[in-house]
Amino acid sequence: RLLHSLGFRIARLEDVVANLKAGARGAPRAVAITLDDGTDFDYYDLPHPRWGTQRSMFNIMRDFVAQFGREAQPCLHATSFVVVSPRARLELDRTCLAGQNWYTDDWWNPAIASGLMAIANHSWDHNHPQAHADDCPGAGDGTFTAIDNFAAADAQIRQAAEYLSARTGGRATPLFAYPYGETNSYLVEDYLPKYSDQHGMQAAFDATHGMVTEECDVWQLPRFVFGLHWKEHGELAELLLREGMAQGTGSRGRSIE
Repeated sequence: RLLHSLGFRIARLEDVVANLKAGARGAPRAVAITLDDGTDFDYYDLPHPRWGTQRSMFNIMRDFVAQFGREAQPCLHATSFVVVSPRARLELDRTCLAGQNWYTDDWWNPAIASGLMAIANHSWDHNHPQAHADDCPGAGDGTFTAIDNFAAADAQIRQAAEYLSARTGGRATPLFAYPYGETNSYLVEDYLPKYSDQHGMQAAFDATHGMVTEECDVWQLPRFVFGLHWKEHGELAELLLREGMAQGTGSRGRSIE
């Protein structure tokens, strides 16, 4: 509702990437919505034990369509970057969420089928210390900068992509979001661009503050991240309006999490 009231057009993230890679000018004042980690809160309304029932992003979008009609935002859409490993999700649910089995993958296919959500790659296990698999190369020390060699990168990214493809019947969106928003030169300059025919990713997003423009590296695209760059609706509105005016009309899009 905020984006709509400010005159922004919500775009599919994959379309923002496609326009960037094709050198095409995207729609003016376009914003793509992303969600990280892929808990069940993205799709289901759930009763958080501390904060009460939370309306899911999926149902927030359905509410918007019910109130304003699909034509108000014809491309209304959000991309959920999900942690893929079933074992990792079980451990993260137990240690970092609420221990209620709210980190499942049974909603991925209905979300895709709805036309309102995409499911994309947020790595195999986030290299999270509470969930890191013993058989997955890498440090498991709570930083993705440690994923700095082929074996570790392939286990985190290609393995996740293959599981996503199998679980969604090939309908997962081939985009990647770095866990913790952290990158390193090996991932950005070597693994992702040089082995794209193996892992299948078409672009990657970090947590750098900024808009997607023609100057951006497709393997290190920026986003405006909740908690890091904005905390309240007013701050988001100010940020988007300020950045939009600074960049002018030549920008291809913004991505917010």
